[in-house]
Amino acid sequence: MTSLLVRPDEPDTQGKVLEVTPASAGWDHVGFRVHKLTQGQQIEGNTGDREHCLVLLSGRATVTSDEHRWEDIGERMDIFEKVPPYAVYLPDGADFSVEATTDMELAVCSAPGHGNHEPRLIAPDQIKQSTRGGGTNTRHIQDILPETEPADSLLVVEVYTPAGNWSSYPPHKHDVDNLPEESILEETYYHRLNPSQGFAFQRVYTDDRSLDETMAVENGSCVMVPRGYHPVGAPHGYELYYLNVMAGPKRQWKFQNDPAHDWIVRQ
Repeated sequence: MTSLLVRPDEPDTQGKVLEVTPASAGWDHVGFRVHKLTQGQQIEGNTGDREHCLVLLSGRATVTSDEHRWEDIGERMDIFEKVPPYAVYLPDGADFSVEATTDMELAVCSAPGHGNHEPRLIAPDQIKQSTRGGGTNTRHIQDILPETEPADSLLVVEVYTPAGNWSSYPPHKHDVDNLPEESILEETYYHRLNPSQGFAFQRVYTDDRSLDETMAVENGSCVMVPRGYHPVGAPHGYELYYLNVMAGPKRQWKFQNDPAHDWIVRQ
């Protein structure tokens, strides 16, 4: 098994099925985990020194943090309904709880926080939707926590890639501190397939090929991208969703395409 591919486990007592930490990934910024909660199940925690973005991937929940309470939020009961999700931003140093009011799937995205922001609800009507690319490079974007919205480190986005299409393509990277041309951002890809028995492919590689791994990703798998280019392909018959979490020393998403394939967007 490749070191960049993280497969889900059976739920633990907190419903956790998957987790990436800075320690497990060997990097400094991005943390990511997924909980599958049954109706009535509750989890509690403290954000510590990390800001969090709680994304309700599917189902409904009541989320509380200190004096804030968001009652029975969520309207997307299946990821592939494609409506924007509800999410909650939490700063570092915040207590929180999540109680599932239906069976639900929750993504917990985290990165270093600096105490600059208040807890807030991110409602579906605040999430910008857009389409990128064309032809078999078309994909559909839902920006949950883009750099235009307040946060200290986190960037969070959903991408839907139609069956037979490519995504994160042409291959691009963001691993050099060379603003305004390129920024350093670690990244995780949480993959879901429709129908769920499907698979997709993701390659992570550097110019010198010191890192070059190609993975068959299945429903519920996560790919870590510490550096390098990272395109994704969805086979015929299987629609691909992924949730991206990015963070780095500076909260800016500036990337460079692989020069060998940049011609694709310059035609």
